Amino acid sequence: MTSTPDPQLVPIPVVDDGTYSAILESRSPNRLIIEPNVWHQISRKYLIVQLISSVLVLAFVVAIALVFSLLLGQAWIWIPAGIFIVLSLWTMAILPRQARAYGYQLRQDDLVFRKGILWQRVVAVPYGRMQLIDITHGPLDRGFGIAQLKFVTAAATSNVLIPGLPQATAESLRDHLIVQRAARSCEPG
Repeated sequence: MTSTPDPQLVPIPVVDDGTYSAILESRSPNRLIIEPNVWHQISRKYLIVQLISSVLVLAFVVAIALVFSLLLGQAWIWIPAGIFIVLSLWTMAILPRQARAYGYQLRQDDLVFRKGILWQRVVAVPYGRMQLIDITHGPLDRGFGIAQLKFVTAAATSNVLIPGLPQATAESLRDHLIVQRAARSCEPG
């Protein structure tokens, strides 16, 4: 019986001696569609990853509070733990709205990024000012097929992190931004 390769992974040949024969790269059909002046949003999987992370941290805090109160007789631990639990539950309640507030738009000369509900942030980063474009993803992100795209400029206040992008979209967006950056850095003036 022949095993068929995962349709989501494409082997890329490697030419270095003494290394693996291929690198597996995502081949997801969810590539970024480059349409100027159209707002793009992040994946709904981002919300799931954030909720899982929040629940794990909350469970850890509750477990620590139980150990302190039951085994060590330290009932005072429930004051800070209770405050943390209330804040965590509030944060989890507004997570869906926060996730919907993320968006980005590709324009002629820049990328516009927006986020926030109460404290809103809208940043326009010119393509020619981008110095580093980085894709990162943690274990949960990889499990859900999402990534974070970060790009850095010379001005520290204009660094942008777009979380929750589908892996293929993050790769397409990175490639598009690199091409745009290269085209803008060659322009005079």
